[in-house]
Amino acid sequence: MSDQQIPLSSIHQLQSLRSTVTEALRTAIIVGDLEEGKLYSAPALAEPLGVSATPVREAMMDLTNEGLVIPVKNKGFRITEMTPSDLREITTVRQLLEAPATRAVVGHIPDHEFPALYRKAEQITAAAEEGDLRTYLAEDRAFHAAILQHTGNERLTRLCTRLRGQTRLKALRTLVDQGTLTDSAQEHVELLDCMKAGDAEGAYQVTLRHIGHASALWAEGAETGNTIEITPLLIPTVRSADGELP
Repeated sequence: MSDQQIPLSSIHQLQSLRSTVTEALRTAIIVGDLEEGKLYSAPALAEPLGVSATPVREAMMDLTNEGLVIPVKNKGFRITEMTPSDLREITTVRQLLEAPATRAVVGHIPDHEFPALYRKAEQITAAAEEGDLRTYLAEDRAFHAAILQHTGNERLTRLCTRLRGQTRLKALRTLVDQGTLTDSAQEHVELLDCMKAGDAEGAYQVTLRHIGHASALWAEGAETGNTIEITPLLIPTVRSADGELP
């Protein structure tokens, strides 16, 4: 091995560190630990994480691509701000994309894949019960991405996952303290029950409601203390000329 070659194990360790730091910072942004509109330097973020500034900078570039931060030359990264109007728009787009997509894959997920999906749903519920928000958010994102991948449309999966990550859930810690986050987590099991039973319309309705709940969680954590009314989007069912679903 030449002096310039990096051992494969070292590459995996670096990738793992970057992934871990990215997940930690993503969670801090989503739950509001890192303030919207505030500028943070890589060294300042690295210190509480116990890492160097390098993996933080790398992680922040990943989060820039997700729309969570904006790089400020020679200063650091600014956390993007989200208004109630932004939230409503993201909620509407997610409902328009995810609910029909989830309905469409019902009947197309092999039976042997459901045990793994149920295990992931159980991990989300366990994380909610334990107040482990990092695991809760990471597993939630992976759960829905795993379902959407059955559409065979990678662009759709990436877009929905990105929009899911942009939603701010400032009330999550409060819900953990109240013991009510578990109720939201249980919607994942309800969704799987509908899908496994072949209930496409039920899966569609659960997805609409689930996305609306996530948006409401963000609103309840707003600094103003006012709750934003989130009305689940009612998407009309498109039928062909003979009255059948496409």
